[in-house]
Amino acid sequence: MLRLLSSVTSSGRNASRLLAARPQIPATRVGTRALSRAMLRTLDQSAQYPTSIAPQVRLERLFRTSRALFNELETIKCPQLSESLSEGDIRLMKAVGDQIAVDDVIAEVETDKTSIPIHSPVAGVIQEFCVEDGSTVKPGQVIVKIKVGATGGAAPAATPQPAAAPAAPAPTAATPPPITTVPPPVPPVSSTPMSMASTKDIKAPIFDMPAAAPSARTETRVKMNRMRLRIAERLKDAQNTYAMLTTFNEIDMTSITELRKKHKDAFQKKHGVKLGFMSAFVKASAYALKDQPVVNAVIDGNETLYRDYVDISVAVSTPKGLVVPVIRNVDGMNYADIEKSIAALGEKARTGSLAIEDMDGGTFTISNGGVFGSMFGTPIINPPQSAILGMHAIQQRAVVINNEIKIRPMMYICLTYDHRLIDGREAVTFLKKIKDGVEDPAFMFLGL
Repeated sequence: MLRLLSSVTSSGRNASRLLAARPQIPATRVGTRALSRAMLRTLDQSAQYPTSIAPQVRLERLFRTSRALFNELETIKCPQLSESLSEGDIRLMKAVGDQIAVDDVIAEVETDKTSIPIHSPVAGVIQEFCVEDGSTVKPGQVIVKIKVGATGGAAPAATPQPAAAPAAPAPTAATPPPITTVPPPVPPVSSTPMSMASTKDIKAPIFDMPAAAPSARTETRVKMNRMRLRIAERLKDAQNTYAMLTTFNEIDMTSITELRKKHKDAFQKKHGVKLGFMSAFVKASAYALKDQPVVNAVIDGNETLYRDYVDISVAVSTPKGLVVPVIRNVDGMNYADIEKSIAALGEKARTGSLAIEDMDGGTFTISNGGVFGSMFGTPIINPPQSAILGMHAIQQRAVVINNEIKIRPMMYICLTYDHRLIDGREAVTFLKKIKDGVEDPAFMFLGL
């Protein structure tokens, strides 16, 4: 033990010499005894760990302790974004002088597709931001410098206000002399009847009504975020590039509604997710894409690229804009797998934690405007895909079934497709396959 103490003390002296050699850190801040005591505490605390990992724990704790004692600066850089993204807009979440803990979000890089949070790997105080809020940053660029282990300065104590002097007693007012009230003279009674009164006998009020203030009309300019700019650019490119055409159909939701109502409790108990309508449409879309592979294809230069896999993008609305996370290999999933994937991606979208990899790719897109009450619409293709399915609100409508008028829950669906690649026959057949797969899932199970 004495040998260990001697080694630690010697290390402390060496550390002090190193500190003295560094002009930016005064050696007087950390003495040999203080550093030795800190290292001994670290060694004592690490004794509780197994022997196999104790040396590593000691080394890590000694490193952290020395960094905190030395008030070293931690430099944080912009992370790698994606192969397809070379820059983003920075949004600062903290201010200079703020106290932060490990894993606190310091800033956020907003790209064309998503927002990437920047976490602090250390605890300390923000000393300097090397970029301005809202500026464009690139991977590897220095964002912030943090003083490791430092603490923020305490707020200055409020200066006590001097006590107010007691108010002087008000002087007693002298009793005013009595005022003799003289009644006004009584006007003579006119012999003219009231109905014959002249306008001269009626005087206008002596006060003026204030004029009504005009209602305020203001305008506010807000800078579009990078995601919204990219959405606008892509949608306009799609309109300028594709020969878009939309075909429609309607679905009787009676069977799928009864199926969901009958099995939703058991489904949620077994799989831990709710049984919704989206899984039925995703599964039916995969079934229709396999039947009509041209809808799953894409134009690539002078060639048509066919994909033997089905990756379906599901449009999700967020406060920053529309995102389309991808459910991959849908053709090999069942309803439970699809619902779990939708729930996980939806939660990521709501919390802003979608990674770029979650939205890359996709061979087909489904957009559900029905959640907002849309009855009819024509969605725009999500480039570079060739088609998009539009779902709408379920409404009770009168339909003719077996020559009788019935009230059924109905939904309009539509398919917007690239007419350069997909002919009307394939588009109508594709939409009919989705209708059959949702109204009667046996069509998919039997391969009809």
